Amino acid sequence: MTAGERTAGDEDPHALVERRKTRRVRRTAGAAVALALLFAGAATVASARGDGDGAGAGDARVPGASSADAGFARDMAVHHQQAVEMSFIVRDRTDDEDVRRLAYDIANTQANQRGMLLGWLDLWELPKVAPGGEQPMAWMADTGGHEHGGTDTGGTGTGGTGHGGHGSGGSEAGSGADGVLMAGMASRSELARLNRLDGERAEVFFLQLMTDHHKGGVAMAEACASLCSVPAEQRLARGMVEGQQSELGLMRDMLAEREAEPRP
Repeated sequence: MTAGERTAGDEDPHALVERRKTRRVRRTAGAAVALALLFAGAATVASARGDGDGAGAGDARVPGASSADAGFARDMAVHHQQAVEMSFIVRDRTDDEDVRRLAYDIANTQANQRGMLLGWLDLWELPKVAPGGEQPMAWMADTGGHEHGGTDTGGTGTGGTGHGGHGSGGSEAGSGADGVLMAGMASRSELARLNRLDGERAEVFFLQLMTDHHKGGVAMAEACASLCSVPAEQRLARGMVEGQQSELGLMRDMLAEREAEPRP
């Protein structure tokens, strides 16, 4: 009998044992991965609902629509969206690899964080717009961060209008001073100007706008770290503070290389 004519019953016993062993290992590994993913998903949901990290068993504390947790998630999602927009604009206005790399990092990081924030609002079954016409950043009032955010990002066209914008506007896009909803955010006029610039002039203006933007974002994240009650959101806020402060130092150095500096 040739090798091709050998039936399953004639198969080498050693090879058969090894094949069965391999199948068992694969099944065990697959089950372990599935179980790990299940536990990871459960832990994420529990943490985002506020019933992890020290909360009692079964204590599912979903934030309210007017809570700091919900306010931060709503406002920072909008804040992040503009950072992503500015990053895409400058990517097409310069060939400088350092600026393009920074823009890519900011866009990628903040788009991912924005997805988390919006995902939590969905998980909590809360609206993505402030209830009852509540002003952006109103949730920060308990720490004085509302005023601090505007002062921290003061500058030509951004800081001042940022403070006035969120003070006089509502939650809808386009309200406030020239579309500025929150501290540090660029105005419609500034975004249009960034779209018109090229080369080093675009790089400098982007770095100045993003510096103001990060300062406003840091103030908001610091407020959430103090006021928010959901552990996962507090951890995200602290990570934002650390990451954006690091990028602020980098942008200051990049401006100096171009014989420029952040706006006063």
